[in-house]
Amino acid sequence: MALIKGHRFPVEFGEAFPRGLVMVGEIEPDLEYQSQEDRARGKEQRQRVDDITKLRQWKATVTDPDEAKAKRASFEVIFLAEVQPAPLPDEVLPGMRPIELVGVTASPKVMGQGEFKYLGYEYRATGVKAPNAAPRPPAAGARGQGEAKHGEQKAG
Repeated sequence: MALIKGHRFPVEFGEAFPRGLVMVGEIEPDLEYQSQEDRARGKEQRQRVDDITKLRQWKATVTDPDEAKAKRASFEVIFLAEVQPAPLPDEVLPGMRPIELVGVTASPKVMGQGEFKYLGYEYRATGVKAPNAAPRPPAAGARGQGEAKHGEQKAG
């Protein structure tokens, strides 16, 4: 039996990110590309929707302290939820919060450009929590859950 393109393999957070992740900045809506012509007309930008789950996409930048290659250490996490995920309260430095993803899945993906392509993974999650804590439900008026992109292996 063949796997369908985009199949998502379940993986434990600790296997994918042994030293955890650090979120840099805030969680924002993941907006579709808008041409200059559309902007000039005053057309409103639309938020992206995941093709499989049909949930809205939100994005945040994270850093993997276990990644040896600087160019691959920081990447974008895509959170999938109808409402924006609530930010975690504990900042280790201004704008930096340690996070742990819940319900993680991984999908292999070719990343990079030209002769610099490599095998990477898109990581997704069903939620987010502080390290060593119980999963956080969305706060009243807040919004929440997750997906991440991250490169791992170089393709030959």
